[in-house]
Amino acid sequence: MTFPLFSPTDDPGPSFAGLLRRVGLEPVAPLTQLGPEMAIAHGTTVVAIRYDEGVVMAGDRRATSGHLISHRTIEKVFPADRYSGVAIAGAAGPAIELVRLFQLQLEHYEKVEGQVLSLDGKANQLSQMIRNNLPAAMQGLAVVPLFAGYDLRAGRGRLFQYDVTGGRYEEHEHAATGSGSLHAGTVIKLGHRRTDGRDATVDLAISALFEAADEDSATGGPDLVRGIYPVVATITAEGYERLDDAEVESRFREVLDRLSGEDRS
Repeated sequence: MTFPLFSPTDDPGPSFAGLLRRVGLEPVAPLTQLGPEMAIAHGTTVVAIRYDEGVVMAGDRRATSGHLISHRTIEKVFPADRYSGVAIAGAAGPAIELVRLFQLQLEHYEKVEGQVLSLDGKANQLSQMIRNNLPAAMQGLAVVPLFAGYDLRAGRGRLFQYDVTGGRYEEHEHAATGSGSLHAGTVIKLGHRRTDGRDATVDLAISALFEAADEDSATGGPDLVRGIYPVVATITAEGYERLDDAEVESRFREVLDRLSGEDRS
């Protein structure tokens, strides 16, 4: 196996996406508008909430193609590296590919530079990748993720929201994106207390997704029959940790028990 060699002016440096572009392996955007007959799966609601020890990220498990449920167990929250995570909304296929490329980019940078990219650098890198996806977004394959991580230099959790052009916006307390984001964001806004601990913040994220599913048909609620629950993860000074399904189920049942005692008519 031979490795490509570049002149100093053409060297892509530590950018893995730049390396793919340089060797002609960059994904090609569709040339025409995708028609309605193309069944493209879309992911929906994901949230990120800051708390004292870090950030909680959560996403429902449903993907839809038009009015159909195309997947019930899709993953929308992923680790980017040890201290950061990314949650996806939008066209599912390109979004998952973008996450994989982002993970490779961070690992590639660490191997080339011998050090971990800063949290701001990671957020900027993801912004560039979203901007590079703009031609595909204009054809109906938009990807709009959330990015969050624990900033080891600042000693706190931070989270970032994006638009389809790659615009990067740091949110101080919480963020939500996807079709159910309006409802999820409202629940979080009313219930968020920075002083809340991990468990209360996880409960808030779960409640937000439940309320979003109650109003938005593209957002999946807890599936008690099939045992399908949202993906929930925490990112702290100890790193990225996904909660196991047993804990998420237990917390969901507590939320449902509480709501069943309220008048929701």
